[in-house]
Amino acid sequence: MKRVISLLIVFLSLTVLFPSCYYDNVTDVYPYYPYAAPCDTTHVTYSQTIKPIMTANCNICHSTATASAGVITDTYEGLSPIAVSGSLWHAVNQDPGVSPMPQNGNRLSDCDLAKIKTWINAGAPNN
Repeated sequence: MKRVISLLIVFLSLTVLFPSCYYDNVTDVYPYYPYAAPCDTTHVTYSQTIKPIMTANCNICHSTATASAGVITDTYEGLSPIAVSGSLWHAVNQDPGVSPMPQNGNRLSDCDLAKIKTWINAGAPNN
């Protein structure tokens, strides 16, 4: 009986000690995990970066065919003036005093916002 109790104590001690000695951080274990990937703003272009963001989030209401509030985001010619004026940034950043965009939708991701800001800061080039 004494031996069974001793083995039970050893077993319980090991089951308590071993799991508590190890801690995994998802970014350490899976460095390419999608949520751990950094936001790449080094090669932001209108055609490869900004246009897809507009297509996914804005063009449903602000296309040439359905220009809500007269705002067009599906062409460079429509988007550039509102980008340069600051209106695009204030809307997508959901700044106070402007209609937050996307309206009745989720705020754009921090990465998408960083890409838009990078493009605007570069002068909103047609590249």
